[in-house]
Amino acid sequence: MKKVHVAMAGFGKGGRIYNAPVISSVEGMEIKKILTSSRENISAAGKDFPDALVVNSFEEILEDPEINLIVITTPNHLHKDYATKALQAGKHVVLEKPITPLAAQAEELIRLAREKELILSVHHNRRWDSDFLTIQKLLDDKKLGEVVEYEAHFDRFRPEIKESWKENPENPGSGILYDLGSHLIDQALVLFGLPTHVFADVRVQRKTATVADSFELLLYYPNLKVTLKAGMLVKGKTPTFLIHGTKGSFIKYGQDPQEEKLKAGFKPAGAKDWGLEPKESWGSIDTIDEMGFLISKQGDYSSFYSNIYKAITSGEELEVKPEEAKNVIRIIEAALRSQAEGRKVEFY
Repeated sequence: MKKVHVAMAGFGKGGRIYNAPVISSVEGMEIKKILTSSRENISAAGKDFPDALVVNSFEEILEDPEINLIVITTPNHLHKDYATKALQAGKHVVLEKPITPLAAQAEELIRLAREKELILSVHHNRRWDSDFLTIQKLLDDKKLGEVVEYEAHFDRFRPEIKESWKENPENPGSGILYDLGSHLIDQALVLFGLPTHVFADVRVQRKTATVADSFELLLYYPNLKVTLKAGMLVKGKTPTFLIHGTKGSFIKYGQDPQEEKLKAGFKPAGAKDWGLEPKESWGSIDTIDEMGFLISKQGDYSSFYSNIYKAITSGEELEVKPEEAKNVIRIIEAALRSQAEGRKVEFY
């Protein structure tokens, strides 16, 4: 079996929890080098991947002919620089979402990857959430008829401010719209494509916060309104998805279980119940044809990296194309323009 030798550029929460355990669960992929500098992350790298070499300079990865793929989980404002160097060194690249803070930066990376004939993708892993896969099938099967309203939430209750680059306004790409918003926007674009207009209300709600920590984003289509919301001061139980169509509605509470499993130290490999939602989290459907609970499909974050492996080794088409990731940033830019101008803006 062909091997894809992987280097992790960054081993903070994004690399250590959300990427590395999933990569190591895909047959044929092997983590060989890890770039990190903090004592805590060096210790975690040694514990989780004792056979991998921990390095303190990106050049040690770029100059290694054995490395096929570099997974970049640095802060967002460093994505463009790291990915450019990786592509110029002849390495395939996966960037943690979002691709870059600016769409123009993303376009530069896309052109470079095309010139070098290299893989460039973005870790939009929540396309493989159990509830999102369930909704995709629900809409494909037309059980709700023509969808007229779609609402998705990614709410948390975190009144304290973390010491993180995500909470620092000096770092481009910080704040909740880039963080949680990227997931919600990507899912909406997968389902419905690009909108005609965008409206956004982006706020700072926590008293000591210095970056946006709440947003409501409206995407307008000819016969559909999409509402995307996220906030850090939502303690009560709110629906994750509400979808209304000409034949009925679907309402879903609760989050896909894979994130909590990863946080607890589990890996997809060998876990038969991986990505299976408990019955109490199934969504309810109420249409002119049926009423009851819809069994959630099984989620699987490893599907993303399985596709990356096959794209590198056998030319399989990318599931997450960089152009799609760039469109997420284009929506964010339109949202920020809407917020600044206080109006609905045309998307083009």
